[in-house]
Amino acid sequence: MDLNEKTIKINPIFDGKIIHVHVDDIELANGKPGYREVVEHPGGVCIAALTKDNELLFGRQFRYPFKEVLLELPAGKLEKGEDPFVAAQRELKEETGCTGKDWISMGNMYPTPGICSEIDRLYFCHVDKESGELELDEDEFIEPERIPLDKAVEMAMNGELPDAKTQLMVLKVAGYFKLI
Repeated sequence: MDLNEKTIKINPIFDGKIIHVHVDDIELANGKPGYREVVEHPGGVCIAALTKDNELLFGRQFRYPFKEVLLELPAGKLEKGEDPFVAAQRELKEETGCTGKDWISMGNMYPTPGICSEIDRLYFCHVDKESGELELDEDEFIEPERIPLDKAVEMAMNGELPDAKTQLMVLKVAGYFKLI
């Protein structure tokens, strides 16, 4: 069976600064009509930066949709046409005051593939230089924090890190270093 769905018509609903929403008329895999609600997102990056003391760099940040402060790895939205690796380097510097070395791509993640086109590009690096000076955007407020990798794995497994990209990267890095 061909599982692909065919787009018949795209019906724009909302064009925002970051996201665009449309409801598409489609033809389902069985030939019947249907619809799909789609949120278009430019994508983002997430960085797991490991210090020489085997700590990961995190940041605490208020996340409005959940009305709570979350502990997350450095991450950010891609600017239009921006190279993801350049964005990863930028976000690491902005949110931690550090630069990285020995960068490795850890693949891509589709956070909500049922409704959103967002792709997060995942990167690992070792911390190279630390200035301690954050370069946050005007509307960004982050408290940096360092957590030993083994403790971060515990936190991911016991639900203390509800952010999906953070959980995934902590476990990927631990797997990379054969800790799990």
